Amino acid sequence: MWVLTLEILVKKLLQGDKRSAAKAISIVENNSREKNQLLNLIYQHTGKAKVIGITGSPGAGKSTLVDGLIQEIRKNGLSVGVIAVDPSSPFSGGALLGDRVRMQRHANDPEVFIRSMGNRGTLGGLSRATNETIKILDAMGKDIIIVETVGVGQSELDIINIADSITVVLNPGSGDSVQAFKAGIMEIADIFVINKSDLLGTEKLLNELKMLIDTSKQNYGWKPPIIKTISIEKKGIDLLWKKILAHLEHIRKTGILEKKRYQNAERELFLILHDIFQDKVNKYTKTNDYTSLKEAMLKKELAPTQIAGRIFDDIITS
Repeated sequence: MWVLTLEILVKKLLQGDKRSAAKAISIVENNSREKNQLLNLIYQHTGKAKVIGITGSPGAGKSTLVDGLIQEIRKNGLSVGVIAVDPSSPFSGGALLGDRVRMQRHANDPEVFIRSMGNRGTLGGLSRATNETIKILDAMGKDIIIVETVGVGQSELDIINIADSITVVLNPGSGDSVQAFKAGIMEIADIFVINKSDLLGTEKLLNELKMLIDTSKQNYGWKPPIIKTISIEKKGIDLLWKKILAHLEHIRKTGILEKKRYQNAERELFLILHDIFQDKVNKYTKTNDYTSLKEAMLKKELAPTQIAGRIFDDIITS
């Protein structure tokens, strides 16, 4: 019965139905039994949306910046989906939902879909379900998908594995440029934003970033521009959007976009294989065969490498 319901859900999702999208995202977030079939059904309808990553340290104003970007994207007649990855509540495991509150004014726009997700303790600034949610919003028909990371400083680098274009948001006067350099963000940033650029220290941060960019190896012939914004006043957002479009066009023309998406798809495949094998290993550790092998290891009759090989063979042939 649930298979038929899932097919109806997917049909409505492909028509852009927000309720169906919300239900589909809940399925992947909760790792429900129908998750894999859902992803199988929508896969052929994915790959059209452009994915923009917004990352940076906490308090940089990423959410207000995203709010302004939504407005700019809609002015250009494009639909947009937003995945705002929040820190999970230590009590309920749910997202704190601060980002969605800031963007609430777009909630009644039928061409905007916003979802806050708890990272559930996942390092890298993203939830494990983020990539699957991108596929759902892509299949839903969104032209642009924005992923805002949780904002935990040096753990933000996972965004490179899912986004086509990455904007790193920094603040003046907080030592962010040094933090960015240490975290490896110089290697993943396609665009830098100095937000709250009306504050003291803006020019100092601008000059530091210029120096770091000039001394860093440039990726695929693209030199990251630096945009000054005051997101709460919506200043500089239009220029940021133009630079994002310019970067997307650059990687399309040079073939980098296709190559990057292939690499990300292959990485996702290996992660799925890892999860499948890990699940089989966990089940194997509850068998009598495993108990016997473990005892042989403790008695020094078999080395761990021998046991690992036997377990692998048993799992593959089972």
